Amino acid sequence: MSESRVVGLVTAPNRWRQLLFGIICMSMIANLQYGWTLFVNPINLQHGWSPAAIQVAFTVFVFTETWLVPIEGWFVDRYGPRLVVMVGGALVAAAWVVDSFASSLFVLYAGAAIAGVGTGAVYGTCVGNALKWFPDRRGLAAGATAAGFGAGAALTVIPIAETIERFSYHVAFLAFGLGQGLVIILLSWFLRAPAKGAVAPPNIQRRKVTQTRIDYVPVQVLRQPMFWLMYLIFVLVASGGLIAAAQIGPIAGDYGIAEVPLSVAGLVLPALTLAISLDRIFDGFGRPFFGWVSDTIGRENTMCIAFGVAGVSLMLLTQLGHNPWLFVLLTALFFSVFGEIYSLFPATCGDTFGSKYATTNAGMLYTAKGIASALVPLASLAMAAYSWSAVFAIAAAFNLVAALLALFVLKPLRARFLQGSSGHGSDRIPLVVHSSSVGAAATGRDLFRGRTQAHTGSSSLEATDWLRSGSTAAAMSGSPSLMASEPSRSTPPEGRQPAVMRDRAEEPKGRPTGGR
Repeated sequence: MSESRVVGLVTAPNRWRQLLFGIICMSMIANLQYGWTLFVNPINLQHGWSPAAIQVAFTVFVFTETWLVPIEGWFVDRYGPRLVVMVGGALVAAAWVVDSFASSLFVLYAGAAIAGVGTGAVYGTCVGNALKWFPDRRGLAAGATAAGFGAGAALTVIPIAETIERFSYHVAFLAFGLGQGLVIILLSWFLRAPAKGAVAPPNIQRRKVTQTRIDYVPVQVLRQPMFWLMYLIFVLVASGGLIAAAQIGPIAGDYGIAEVPLSVAGLVLPALTLAISLDRIFDGFGRPFFGWVSDTIGRENTMCIAFGVAGVSLMLLTQLGHNPWLFVLLTALFFSVFGEIYSLFPATCGDTFGSKYATTNAGMLYTAKGIASALVPLASLAMAAYSWSAVFAIAAAFNLVAALLALFVLKPLRARFLQGSSGHGSDRIPLVVHSSSVGAAATGRDLFRGRTQAHTGSSSLEATDWLRSGSTAAAMSGSPSLMASEPSRSTPPEGRQPAVMRDRAEEPKGRPTGGR
């Protein structure tokens, strides 16, 4: 096969290849979060810094990785994924290079900040790109991408540990940092956002989840009460999971089972080691699995099932966790349904607010992880005042409340919101405006302004951002008017007439305004 043929196969924007490239990039950033624990003790032995002071670097990493994703997502939506992932890969490499030479806590914290920015850039871009390429399988695509981050460290944890033991942590930081960054930079050249019309929207008859036909800009999304309801549910579920992930070692130690040997297929492992290994496997598997389930039975129904199972498993852990086998099995069950938040919420956000700004909008929702991580230290306070049973009870209550909110509040609220913008509710989307208005509308393009005004005679036409974001249909031949349609439609449905935009006072009350 010729070299040009090989290059063509790799660079062609096939959506499954785009998904694969995104998953590999995600696996390359997994060590920055899940592999960090391997370096804490060696750094402590080398420099004498306290573990608490060293772990501040991890807090800095989580903060910058989480809270900057919306800004990085804005760059993706504006300039495409290639540039942002390329910069992210360079920062990922630079971060561990800095850590390898860090001789003070300040330099270590600086490396953590660089790592957080790079990780967030890659994470937000790959998840957002998956949402855009797979409008018909958003749950599966987001879950598979997130699984790369959740389980990607499994292949490199042992090599990193061996490198630290045989050489030093400096060499591990330097070698793996450069290697991971280089892989991300190389793959960034092949990442593409789907061109307009490259991905057809799911057929209404085949669609199993309701989706909007309008692309809402970030400022419109922030004005929607439904967004903040999803944000609250995310915080409730993520806080319980992060508490369990951060405290599983101390919990097993306090229960007196951490070092209890357990035999699996002839392999004997301490209970805690076995639990952590299974947790990583089940966490990674659960993300695409529940994403696929949500594509089939609906987002909120899947949320209710997963959150309910998580709550029950935590309640059982309070009663049965002193048994090493039950501790291992119940923690594995919990983590199998915890990781799905990283597939369900991006998919739900894309279904609700559209594909064009999916990276930015999903990034704003992802900041809920930052809020949840701030609640993790409270678990230690609760344990000191009460017990681990109290911590588990609180986390279980969070999950059960989230399950009820998803099914009985979010589901009907989202259904009403989507009635005016989905194929199931209203097809009153193409808008007819006078040709002289289109130029005026185009000049007001701004990602974070949710409204454009165009004047025709004495009337003022208002249209949401999707009217001016590249979705205007071609001019009708011999007609004095132009048709501007939603991103996925260029002609009105058969048997319906286009809706004419008039003054705001004449707008139909039932039409969603995007938080206007």
